[in-house]
Amino acid sequence: MSKPLPIGCVNTRPAAKVAACGARRSRAPRAAAFLLACILVGACTTGRAPRPPEAALPGRFEAPGAAVAQPLDRWWTVYGDPQLEGLVDQALARNFDARLALARLEEARALRSSRLAQIGPQGGIEGSGEVRQTENIGGEQSVDIPGVPPGFSLTPSGTSAQANLGFNVSWELDLFGRNAATRRAAEGEFAAARFEAEAARAATAAEIADSLFEARAVAVQVEDARATLRIQEELARVARIRGERGLAPTSDTARIEADVAQATAQLRELEAQLRTLRRSLLLLIGNATAELDSFQITPDLGPVPAPPALIPGELLVRRPDVRQAEARIEAAAGNLTLAELELFPRITLRPGLGLGLQRGTFESTTAFWAFGVGLTLPVLDRARLLAELRASGARAEQAVLGYEQAVQTAYAEADQALTLLEADRNRLAVLEAGAQRARVAFDAAQRRYALGLEDLTAVLDAERAWRATRSAAAAAHAQALRRSVQTFRAFGGGWTPPARATAAQEGIEG
Repeated sequence: MSKPLPIGCVNTRPAAKVAACGARRSRAPRAAAFLLACILVGACTTGRAPRPPEAALPGRFEAPGAAVAQPLDRWWTVYGDPQLEGLVDQALARNFDARLALARLEEARALRSSRLAQIGPQGGIEGSGEVRQTENIGGEQSVDIPGVPPGFSLTPSGTSAQANLGFNVSWELDLFGRNAATRRAAEGEFAAARFEAEAARAATAAEIADSLFEARAVAVQVEDARATLRIQEELARVARIRGERGLAPTSDTARIEADVAQATAQLRELEAQLRTLRRSLLLLIGNATAELDSFQITPDLGPVPAPPALIPGELLVRRPDVRQAEARIEAAAGNLTLAELELFPRITLRPGLGLGLQRGTFESTTAFWAFGVGLTLPVLDRARLLAELRASGARAEQAVLGYEQAVQTAYAEADQALTLLEADRNRLAVLEAGAQRARVAFDAAQRRYALGLEDLTAVLDAERAWRATRSAAAAAHAQALRRSVQTFRAFGGGWTPPARATAAQEGIEG
């Protein structure tokens, strides 16, 4: 049997000992080569990124273009309506959807801070303490131990106490860009939450304006329905008198009384609808329990503003849903990089400090420091990590598709809103002209009645025709106002866009 080699590998037996020393010296280079090979194997998957989205937009809208520059951040001030401005301000401060969106934004801000805090060193102070009471209830030394008297117990009775205090730190070295990918994902997710909150607030303002104009249109219809009921009741009174005097058949009275019943039912339905809209507006401003008498809706419809001047490309900056989809691409790109870097080794530094105290039978005070390095390399779970990487790639593709859909939706909604708004404005002009002609006919019937050339029935019929045309024009007016609200919303109004950090439509860098 050969003798073991000396640790120093002294050259007393040249052939065998020199070979052993060479084998030992080659361990470090082999370990380094193995680590480098693992890194290179992981590096074969680097460079993955979401594909650049397709976000080409035409240079102008096909619908009639907007030629008036309107403020989009607070578009509701364009109407010159103090009640509308007050309701929107109240809603932005007290509406439950707006407040819920802000609460979710605060949650997203905290989650971003938590995720970014994990980049730096981790660790904390750990302490423990123990007090132990020991009672020797029997037994003695059965083996003679040098220096220990016979019958002496090695576990004497008494009280002992010990305390330990340590501060251990763990810090992963960022050799492959994990910190940048983590920051990119966290910032993207927070930006998406911010744009979602802005979209909720903009939607709240639009819903307030839309509901207010709808309520005013119903208020106009209530006013006309009351006038119609008055006319029908007057016609029924005239028909009864003529029937009693034998100037007209009694069936005319029955027919007109049926019209009175129908007008009454329509009035009651419109009044209930107006009450419902008033309660809905109170709910939108966060005060649904207030008395309805404290919130009145006047049948006043202001002018319809011209659409804002905006080119299609500006929708990518103004629309919060497009910006949210863009931020989700950023977050998906960061998460895709992180999923890819899970295939790479992790190198962690682990420094630590400690202090120990022991009092009792044995007393001691110890202090220590330590410095360690940890290496983690995925081997058996590589198949799972590759599957998760493919899943992250699929989620990134979904984010890109969501952005492309948001861009096309933004353009389609804006173009459709312009087209419908122009049609509503034209329809309103026609109906208002018709209402004016009906008013002229009604005034002429009143003059003929005053001269004795026309009976009361003809006057009431002329008034009913005028009010019906006026009601249709008021409905068209309200519809045009509501369509203008949709146009401002489709153009991304109601919020102030931040400076654009990235341009997803020009491609996402890996």
